[in-house]
Amino acid sequence: MRIGVEEEFHVLEVESGMLVPRAGQILRRLSSQTFTSELHQSTVETNSAVHTSLHDLYTDLARTRRRLDTAASSLGLAVVAAGTAPLAPAAAARPTADARYRRMVEEYRKVADEQLICGAQIHVDIPDRDTAVRVMCAVSPWLPVLLALSASSPFWQGADTGYASWRTLLWQRWPTAGPVGCYADADEYDKAVRDLVRAGIISDAGMIYYDVRPSAHLRTLELRICDACPRAETVVLIAGLFRALVSDAVERLRKPGAAGCDGHHEWLRGASWRAARSGLEGTLVHPQTRREAPAPQVVAGMLARLRPALEASGDWQTVHALTEAALAEGSAARRMLRTAHDEDLLACVDLLIAETRGERRRPGRTTTARDAVPSAHARTARGPSLGSGSPEAIGH
Repeated sequence: MRIGVEEEFHVLEVESGMLVPRAGQILRRLSSQTFTSELHQSTVETNSAVHTSLHDLYTDLARTRRRLDTAASSLGLAVVAAGTAPLAPAAAARPTADARYRRMVEEYRKVADEQLICGAQIHVDIPDRDTAVRVMCAVSPWLPVLLALSASSPFWQGADTGYASWRTLLWQRWPTAGPVGCYADADEYDKAVRDLVRAGIISDAGMIYYDVRPSAHLRTLELRICDACPRAETVVLIAGLFRALVSDAVERLRKPGAAGCDGHHEWLRGASWRAARSGLEGTLVHPQTRREAPAPQVVAGMLARLRPALEASGDWQTVHALTEAALAEGSAARRMLRTAHDEDLLACVDLLIAETRGERRRPGRTTTARDAVPSAHARTARGPSLGSGSPEAIGH
């Protein structure tokens, strides 16, 4: 099964570390095939190529981040991959000049105004649309675990929210966000989408924001629950796990009498809330027992369940190593909170800029946002800002 990734990045001003609506200036320096706009002018979206290898996916993401970083730094800007930017004033909410986006702002008002959030979406090939709908239901119980791995948004407009992923709480205010229901086949699912459009709840199928959905224009299943991730390695980890979840579900559904799930997803919203609240640092709802359990235990259980699928795709060693590292180091939210506590929010911005580039900030080093984004001249002298080699865990 091939995979592809869409990543969203916040645009920040170097001097202040503040979110700013200047994505258009960056996009004018980049290819529209890979880089594009989003609802607000403070966000840039990137689209990877399609890959079969996690190593190739990582190389693609790293290369794309380098290009984006170079374009931004030449303008005195920086980009960060995180669910929310620590310093995000309301003034940064300026819609992109697109008729569809402007209609969304007019219709949804403050929900759209506060859509200053970024996510990472993973696409996995699927045999056909009926299978995609059945698999969508089967994998849903495990998606809050992937959210916990991605959690990177503890701050909102300069304040500690108490959540590892505040983006999730903002995102779920949309009428078609959150856990998806169960459908017998693609026709039933598509009818439900058409009903939402006819009811005036959404304007088009692109506004289906469920945690997972069949793509409206590709033969893929799309994961949408995750925060944007400062480290590209985390994106690769989640992509590997999601591909294994899909592959495992496809195989299980091929067995005679197999059912996608028991049809009860009422608990999933609570499981997502728990993951958003705690990240990897607390408890999660175990998808099989539906009882709380320490996050590392739930992640380890998912890894064990998916080992046959991961070995079949050649991803086991990579995903196992990246999972071990993620559990040892904790979530991005934890790193952000620790940095803000030990130093301040501007240091937290510095951390995000560095991690988005692929750098590892040295403990005890205090920087300013200006220091974190070197000039174009300095960048040329030093070479690429994001490490050109893949981490040891991401092998061929």
